[in-house]
Amino acid sequence: MSSTDQRWFHRRGDLARAGWESVVDATTPGWEHTGIRVAELGDGGHLDLDDTGVERIVVPLAGSFHVTHHHFPGEWQTDLHGRASVFSGPTDVLYLPTGTTAEIRGHGRVAVAEAPTAEVRSWQYIPASDTPVELRGKGASSRQVHNFGTPQALDAARLIVCEVITPAENWSSYPPHKHDEHVPGHESRLEEIYYFETAPVAGSDAAAEASFGMFSTYSSPAGDIDINAMVHTGDIALVPYGYHGPAVAAPGYDLYYLNVMAGPDPDRAWLISDDPAHAWVRASWDDQELDPRLPFTNETRKGRR
Repeated sequence: MSSTDQRWFHRRGDLARAGWESVVDATTPGWEHTGIRVAELGDGGHLDLDDTGVERIVVPLAGSFHVTHHHFPGEWQTDLHGRASVFSGPTDVLYLPTGTTAEIRGHGRVAVAEAPTAEVRSWQYIPASDTPVELRGKGASSRQVHNFGTPQALDAARLIVCEVITPAENWSSYPPHKHDEHVPGHESRLEEIYYFETAPVAGSDAAAEASFGMFSTYSSPAGDIDINAMVHTGDIALVPYGYHGPAVAAPGYDLYYLNVMAGPDPDRAWLISDDPAHAWVRASWDDQELDPRLPFTNETRKGRR
């Protein structure tokens, strides 16, 4: 990567702050519309969410959590049952509107997706059983998408959040696409955060720390960007503009990423434009089959840590 692009890609721990392993928010240079917080909690620990100017989605990555949230007209307690790992299928999540403060307790890894807004919505608990699961693409482009925070599933003000599981050897975020121009009905302007996790395939004796994937982003007319990175658990890529993809799961290792999006357009919509050089690839899926390893569920990934 060139030195100018180091601000758009961060290794695990590079963005550590106040008990959080990683924090992206409005204080991050060049960043405005989205945020993410990631942390690992042990027994007896807690995390405070004090900023009242953002809406949030609390996403268990591994483990279970108890959230105390304060907003008009009082205080609520919500248990998030979570999951063994991000490769164990969907999790339950909690949407907290702007104006909310909260405290998270529990054991495991947790992510909090954020977007600044003054628009107030109702808080919402979304159980794993209600999460829309989409099996997208075909062949080596097969992947699994959990759409708990998309406009079709959640009434949020600005946030668009989903998570993607890419089986070993497959490609996702492909064909490369962008969402950095406001073209009504065709493309929306959205900042995007990619938070990554990787793990050896089920049954492998490989060390977890050896697992990796690859991720690319490149320039569009909206701006210059160049990320070509080996990604590991805890790494974060910021996409302010440009074509992004592919995200590639290396042979022997599964790839997960959490996407957090929001932008300045009046409508909360995920509208993309494929790179014209590679858009033809979508039609090539018509005569291919879905990867039989999908969907990933708690049963198919039993024993994963």
